Amino acid sequence: MARLKQASVRNRLLAAMSPDDFALLQPALEPVQLELRQHVFRAGETISHLLFPESGLVSIVADIEEGRFEVGMAGWEGLIGVPLVLGVDVTPHTALIQSPGDGYRAPAEQMHLLLEKSASLRSLLLRYVHTFLVQVSQTAYANAGYSVEARLARWILMNHDRVESDELAITHEFMAIMLGTRRPGVTLALQNLEGSQLIRATRGRILIRNRAALEELAGDAYGFAEREYTNVLQLPIRRGQ
Repeated sequence: MARLKQASVRNRLLAAMSPDDFALLQPALEPVQLELRQHVFRAGETISHLLFPESGLVSIVADIEEGRFEVGMAGWEGLIGVPLVLGVDVTPHTALIQSPGDGYRAPAEQMHLLLEKSASLRSLLLRYVHTFLVQVSQTAYANAGYSVEARLARWILMNHDRVESDELAITHEFMAIMLGTRRPGVTLALQNLEGSQLIRATRGRILIRNRAALEELAGDAYGFAEREYTNVLQLPIRRGQ
């Protein structure tokens, strides 16, 4: 297999590493395909790999008695396996592919050794962990204080940041799971957004028509975590920036 070159990677953390750190990590990286609804890891099970998505989206979800809901997401801007960076191998959360794509993964044991070996690699990944935790806190803030329409607008914007198209492939049922609400509530919220010409919704598809209006509707629920990512990592979070 040809040696992976840093100049060819799309994952922003891999691209932002120093050449020395990337050379240290490169032998451990294995290309993987991310299939829809595939589990990267499950709650309560040992996390076997750290994943750097190149495309696609991964949701971090919590399962409670009332159902399943999303606590955070990551794509090409980050990594999946935040607990591993913190030295933890088991988490109460599940990582689930919400949009198919591809990426690179590295075994957990090797990542532990590499993070001990390189302070600069550890620093970069810990800065990302900080931004992810800010995103999680903003999700809690949005869920506590915002309408379903505003939360849906935020979620659509976060998806849009991480894909290369204005069209998102997603079902009402999956959106309801991710937002932790009932499907009829999501359907009504989508109808309201479509009626205001912010989106166009078809079966399993959402076309973004007015991003600026979505940002206005989402209010302070969107933007804080995204600015923190840029401020801390000096990297734009949205594709094309």
